[in-house]
Amino acid sequence: MAELPDKRTAFIDWYLAVVEAANLSDKRYPVKGMNVWTPYGFRARRNLDRVMVREIEATGSQAVEFPTLIPQNEFAKEKEHIKGFDAQVFWVTRGGLSELDIPLVLRPTSETAIYPIFALWVRSHRDLPLNVYQIVNTFRYETKTTRPFVRVREIHFFEEHTCQLDEAAATERVRSNREAFRRMAHALALPYLALRRPPWDTFPGAHYTVAFDIPLAGARTLQLGSVHHYRDNFSVPYGIRYEAPDGSERPVHQTTFGLSERLLGAIVGAHGDARGAVFPSEIAPYEVVVVPVVAGPSASSVLPAARSVADELRAAGRRVVLDDGDERPGAKYYRWELAGAPLRLEVGAREVESGRLTAVDRLGRKAPLERAALVAEVGRRLGDYDAELLRRASEALREAISPAATLAELHDAQQVRWVGWCGAEDCGHEIEKAIDGALLGTPEEPLPFPLEPPTRCIACGRTEGVRAALAAQPM
Repeated sequence: MAELPDKRTAFIDWYLAVVEAANLSDKRYPVKGMNVWTPYGFRARRNLDRVMVREIEATGSQAVEFPTLIPQNEFAKEKEHIKGFDAQVFWVTRGGLSELDIPLVLRPTSETAIYPIFALWVRSHRDLPLNVYQIVNTFRYETKTTRPFVRVREIHFFEEHTCQLDEAAATERVRSNREAFRRMAHALALPYLALRRPPWDTFPGAHYTVAFDIPLAGARTLQLGSVHHYRDNFSVPYGIRYEAPDGSERPVHQTTFGLSERLLGAIVGAHGDARGAVFPSEIAPYEVVVVPVVAGPSASSVLPAARSVADELRAAGRRVVLDDGDERPGAKYYRWELAGAPLRLEVGAREVESGRLTAVDRLGRKAPLERAALVAEVGRRLGDYDAELLRRASEALREAISPAATLAELHDAQQVRWVGWCGAEDCGHEIEKAIDGALLGTPEEPLPFPLEPPTRCIACGRTEGVRAALAAQPM
């Protein structure tokens, strides 16, 4: 295979080359932005889903699944919501040869599909809180350049929808979602910024939005997901009301929490290197690759020993592949490095004789591993690998952000910039114009490293009410 483009100077070209070379997705399907999940990419996606399900169900949320098609009259009930998605929806107007009486929307997101049913499920305060999630495909007519996982028209999507007693309970659910995402991101070795979006960039229909962003290429960032606090902006038009203990009838307050296959794109972008993809062990299609190193007459002892290693690890619950094909060992090493496998175990005649396997992690660290303590040693090595992956990604996050004191410093920015903002929309748009990007918002949580708080607005110079914000060019 040809050498990969340089990640630092040609990030998008590098990213596309890695996705293709690692065989994570096939973009040759004849509808633009609707890509095929290959067996290897599907394994990664399935493991990603498992992490999301584990952490959201730990908060008491339950799985549901709602239909894909939404009647136009239901979709139109929340005017701000439909206005926000007008340019992105796919419409179904015919059933067979007949024109439909009511056109149907192929869901861009599911508020308008779920909330008419919530109005039937919620009657009393005893029905609350209602916390449910689904993992489904959503569809958005993305008119910009499409890229696998990052910008697609058919999106593998996780979404939680909740109903709460009041605004305080909804605020607490937002906090719980943020904590669930913190655990997910830790499992994926992804450091991130939790930012409250400015009002003009809030999700349509939401009271406020907290988004999770990661810098990936110079001044560019990728939004990993978001949590939205709706107050009663949806429950009023959809009639989601409950009887309180005092007999009064009140609208619920609602939240949503959304993630997508972008997380897989972020993993490729954040961890990958000049040799290809790099997977954290939690979502790697295979955690361990066992490679027999056969030379001359050693096959009679090496192949059974390699199979025994793979079998023991599988029995212990590890995702393992035994690569016993007829390629040379060097070609196998190259291919599995490109595919991002966390740990490679080499089994040759020398290893069989010594009782010590050769272990090489995807970060290039090589050391012997005691065969007699195989399961424990593999667990320890993978834990150390994930910790080092997170350490490196956290260091990259720190290096990606720098302060800017003037608008001039935002022109041709090569980093995400830490700026002062007075909160005025006009000033926010001035900052966006200067960086040719977006004011991502203000930190909802402390940054993972210290930065001096700004003392004045970078746009107007005002010092009262100034807040810290981050400005970047979203991907």
